[in-house]
Amino acid sequence: MHNIGIVSLPSPSRMWAWCLVLQLTACTTLDTARPPAGLEPSPPPAAWRNVQASDAPQDSSSLTDWWSRFDDPVLSQLIERALRDNPGMGTMLSRIQQARAERGLARAELYPDLSAGLSGSLTESDGRNNNADNSTERYGAELTLAWQVDLFGRQRQYLDAAIAEVAATTEDYYAAQLTLITDVAVAYFNLRSYEQRYTYVKESVRTREDTLLIAQWQAAAGEDDALATQQSLVSVKQALAQLPPLAQSIEESRNQLALLCGDRPGELDTLLKGSPTPVTVPGAPAVGIPADTLQQRPDVRAASASITAASARLSAAERARLPSLNLTGSIGVETFDAKKLLDPEAVVSGLIVGLTGPVWDAGRISSEIEFQSESLRQAYLEYQDTVLTALSEVENSLSSVANSSQTNTVLEAATESARISSRLAQLKYEAGEVDMLTVLDTERTRLTLEQSLATARASLLIAHVQLYTALGGGWVPLETDG
Repeated sequence: MHNIGIVSLPSPSRMWAWCLVLQLTACTTLDTARPPAGLEPSPPPAAWRNVQASDAPQDSSSLTDWWSRFDDPVLSQLIERALRDNPGMGTMLSRIQQARAERGLARAELYPDLSAGLSGSLTESDGRNNNADNSTERYGAELTLAWQVDLFGRQRQYLDAAIAEVAATTEDYYAAQLTLITDVAVAYFNLRSYEQRYTYVKESVRTREDTLLIAQWQAAAGEDDALATQQSLVSVKQALAQLPPLAQSIEESRNQLALLCGDRPGELDTLLKGSPTPVTVPGAPAVGIPADTLQQRPDVRAASASITAASARLSAAERARLPSLNLTGSIGVETFDAKKLLDPEAVVSGLIVGLTGPVWDAGRISSEIEFQSESLRQAYLEYQDTVLTALSEVENSLSSVANSSQTNTVLEAATESARISSRLAQLKYEAGEVDMLTVLDTERTRLTLEQSLATARASLLIAHVQLYTALGGGWVPLETDG
């Protein structure tokens, strides 16, 4: 390191002029981000593979609060509650505040440090021999400046990195919102599916108990044998055995929703109670083009901000090879009379200018540059992976919505036919036209299809949830912090 320059200034105004000129010089240095060789981001595809009109504009209004399209007030309340009370959301907000504080620290490094002090002293010597007063008073006041001037914009790059980190952390918060909303919606639709299946089984138990009662009457009258009664009894027990697992699934789903909403188990039971009603299946939104989705998704935006931060840190590391300018200045007053502390003639000022530059650092700067270069490479690779994941999730969700819709349509028709067959078989059995085995087979088929339909309907609803999430919808922007 080399240090040069010690200057005494007769006037404090010249010191402030130096500071202003040097700061303006430092602000003129700019830098541009550059991707590593071979890692330039490729443009997104022009259209989606699983839609007919991929050039339709993005339906941003339907993405903002997409859960309202399911027309379920309980779901909307759960999501609002989760966004407000989930501890994870509070943690993410705290991380944003932490990133903003780090940005404030980086910005403060661009400015000088000023400190002020007052002093006073009294010195006395033994003057008993000559009866003289040998006390001395000294008073002083000083304003000191210490500044490492951002001569080549290195600290500005650190500030740019901190700004980008704030943006990335904010986007991570939005991504966490999407994950939380998705988890709530999926858990809620699974809960309603379990409740619907529980209702179907309860109804099947009632029907089978009625059939068992008829079989017992007929056996007592000698119109049927004991085998039919035992078959009917087994059928009732088989249906009853399905209730406890479904009850357990219902309890676990309620507890999961309570956890997501930041509540204790059982606190949502009042909100969730009541007979389950079918949830409205919304129409698919206009998905637009892939570029729209990549601009909307918080995880892609966070990955882009991370590239900006990594690039700025690399630029700052490279500028460590350049000289740095340090200024130390002071304006002070020294006097033997306290009344003269404000006397202009007692002012003493000075400025020390130090220009330092690296000569030999055992490879520290080179290693730091290599470290930041690899960090930038990783940021680009993570961005590419995030983009590919986003495109894949949208394609999978589009396919899932289409296929789940077809499955749901087929099962609705099959279930309705099975219900009709079950009723007809019951009537014919009572009339003695069919045996017990036919009744039990039609009843088992009906229950199986009803449960499959409840599961398929939940899968269709969840497919819509995943599509909205894959498109990047649902996050609520924060107010800007200036």
